[in-house]
Amino acid sequence: MPHIQIDYSPNLEPRLDVAGLCRALRDAAVATGVLPLAGLRLRGTACTHVVIADGNPDHAFLDISLRLRAGRSPEAKALATAQIFAAAEAFCADLLATSSFMLSFELREIDPALSPKTSSIRRYLPGETQ
Repeated sequence: MPHIQIDYSPNLEPRLDVAGLCRALRDAAVATGVLPLAGLRLRGTACTHVVIADGNPDHAFLDISLRLRAGRSPEAKALATAQIFAAAEAFCADLLATSSFMLSFELREIDPALSPKTSSIRRYLPGETQ
C-alpha cells in the first residue's frame, strides 16, 4: 500500500515532466523488490501557495514523501529510500544543474492498526494473485 506523494512548486510545470517523474519513481520503487506494484499509488500536486527561501520566484522545490505500512526491515527501508531518491535525482539532474532547485525525500511508516485498507486492484492486474 505504498503511497508516493510529490509536492512541487508550480513554477516547475513548464520545466519538469511530472507525469514522467511519477512513472520513473514507480519503476524505481518496484525495482527495489521492497514495494509491490499492486499497492503503489503515486500522485503529484502543484502547491498553490509557496514561498521558497528569500521569495525569489525563480526558486523551485520538489518534495517526495513515501508512506508505507510498518513491518519492513531497516535495511529494506534504507534500500527503498536510496534507490527511489537516486531515480528522482537522475530525473531532475538538469534542473539541479541549471537552476535554483531543492529536491527532498522522506519515508514514513504507517501504523497498520490505525490505517484500514481494502482493494480489488489485484484482480485487474495480469499475473497478480489475491
